[in-house]
Amino acid sequence: MQAVGGGPRQPDYDLVIVGAGMVGISLALMLARQGHNWRVLIVEARAADGDASAPNFDARSTALSSTTQQIFQQLGVWQGLQRHASALDCIHVSDRGYPGITRITAADAGVDALGYVVENHHLSAQLARQLSEKKIDVQRSSRVSSVTLGPEGVHLSFAEEALPLSAKLLIIADGANSKTAASLGFETAVKDHQQAAIVANVGLGKAHNGVAYERFTALGPMALLPLSAYRGQPRAALVWTQPSERAAATMQLSDADFLAALQDQFGYRTGLFCHVGARASYPLITALVAEQVRSRIALLGNAAHSLHPVAGQGFNLALRDAASLATTMGRARAGGQDFSSIRVLERYRLAQSADQQQVLALTRGLPAMFTPRSSGLIAGRNVALMLMNVAAPLRRRFAHLGMGHLQADLDV
Repeated sequence: MQAVGGGPRQPDYDLVIVGAGMVGISLALMLARQGHNWRVLIVEARAADGDASAPNFDARSTALSSTTQQIFQQLGVWQGLQRHASALDCIHVSDRGYPGITRITAADAGVDALGYVVENHHLSAQLARQLSEKKIDVQRSSRVSSVTLGPEGVHLSFAEEALPLSAKLLIIADGANSKTAASLGFETAVKDHQQAAIVANVGLGKAHNGVAYERFTALGPMALLPLSAYRGQPRAALVWTQPSERAAATMQLSDADFLAALQDQFGYRTGLFCHVGARASYPLITALVAEQVRSRIALLGNAAHSLHPVAGQGFNLALRDAASLATTMGRARAGGQDFSSIRVLERYRLAQSADQQQVLALTRGLPAMFTPRSSGLIAGRNVALMLMNVAAPLRRRFAHLGMGHLQADLDV
């Protein structure tokens, strides 16, 4: 990164957010709500998405924690999402072939729901609506070609015909393998789990009653998340983690054979699986950037950390990161401080450090704990599950960790 010469001039924007995904848009909405007259631009390489709001059996979804729901409610997003959301009333954790079972309920945590599952097209539509209402600038079909650091901020050029511009702060939120971050020399530690996540929606033989399942098997963990019914048929979102070679073979199965394999590993708690929609498979990695902040630059979302999906925490952690960053920036601006300085950005990083480390430990520890090894380890984890099932304080703490209630205060 080279310094740009010349005298100081007013930047075009207070901050530019690279990436118009759910995290980047949410950060822009959080700042707009503060009333500090933030000048924000979102830059997105893709053109505007078409209308994908029609009901679809195969619609992909996201599990939202209780804290995420509260944040969206404050942003005015939840009001339009609520009727499309499936409440998580219970999380049922089991170890296939062994007696250990734990049921964590909303009552354990003293909340109406542990979280919610929402189809992504509904979530994207509500975020886009709020973005339009707040009149936040969006520059689409623009790829950042270069970033330079000047005395008053960052300067961005684009591969297309868009004019160069400047900002006090650059937020990189364009997902895993961010080309913008890589061009600036941000180094990422990547762990390849040699696993793939098979994702599909499945039709259930009976109502799910708001129960989410986390089942650990010899092939790897599987999660089954409750969805709203489709044309009267109970439905759930499946995330089935398997070793890469086994996952490739599973993807080649016919629908009937796939459902039979799923039934064999999952069991009959939701009745007979009667339909499977379009399947997709994604390689699983854990990627952590070495620096989440520099002077006038911050990374968010998958650009900062991509996590194993075992506990469904990736997006929820990223949203809490965004809320913490918005809170820190707002307080700095109210106090007359340079919100883009490394001192302020380090304050944000330290505020989120404990939350990030707890989630990272959870997503690393659960798959390792439930990988069959010695008979002693198998016995130990099943004793732990049974102990949690009868110990309300343990269930309560685990529930609050999953809901994101153990992080620092958020003022969004």
